[in-house]
Amino acid sequence: MIVANYGGGSVAVLPIRADGTVGTASAFVQHRGSSVNRQRQEAPHAHGATFSPDERFLFVPDLGLDRLARYRFNHADGTLTPGDPPFTALKPGSGPRHLVFAPNGQQAYAVSELASTVTEFTFDAATGRLTEKAVFPLLPANFQGQSTAAELAVHPNGRFLYASNRGHDSLAVFAIGPSGALRLIERVPSGGRTPRHFALDPTGRWLWAANQDSNDLVLFRIDQRTGRLQATGQKLAVGAPVCICFLELDAAGL
Repeated sequence: MIVANYGGGSVAVLPIRADGTVGTASAFVQHRGSSVNRQRQEAPHAHGATFSPDERFLFVPDLGLDRLARYRFNHADGTLTPGDPPFTALKPGSGPRHLVFAPNGQQAYAVSELASTVTEFTFDAATGRLTEKAVFPLLPANFQGQSTAAELAVHPNGRFLYASNRGHDSLAVFAIGPSGALRLIERVPSGGRTPRHFALDPTGRWLWAANQDSNDLVLFRIDQRTGRLQATGQKLAVGAPVCICFLELDAAGL
């Protein structure tokens, strides 16, 4: 189990025993430093942990440092070793939040909370190196007000990328080209306030948006040919939802 600690700015590896209990940390790394936004980047803030497709590398977006930290992961003993180089730097003030890989394993995308952008990278599986290719805005050019980016997800078919905006309260939809380049398709209202999270179901047919400040989950239908979202009118009342996860059950329902 990999744990990113936002407040403390650290990352830890916790072994899971055969009986399902969690053991003492096999690795703990404390990030250090700060960046240009003194209100949000006064210290390190590890905000996620994502394995490379082959699980040889672990990437930790640090919002406080404007870095994607890179570690080699040892499966035998659950330890972390800094990569070479140990991080990929983003533009100062970006505030990287989450990182996802395309199904083909050749591209990766990072959403930056403070800059409200998505950054496209190429990924070298041999070295674990991320190379920045382009940066795409999540908000309209004429938007006035406060908004921060939140969740990021790639459609199971690998052809579309989705991101959420809190403040603008929208879901941005991008097409992923053959080379991994993004093209904005649309921005649609999230159906509530502050879409902190959303999740695509395993079939790729549905998207549930979690609107934290309007206390609801809103269901969208996904056009699997175009990637576009269509509100279904279905909504569930949930107190301050911040995360949605789909679980795969076995025949016994476990």
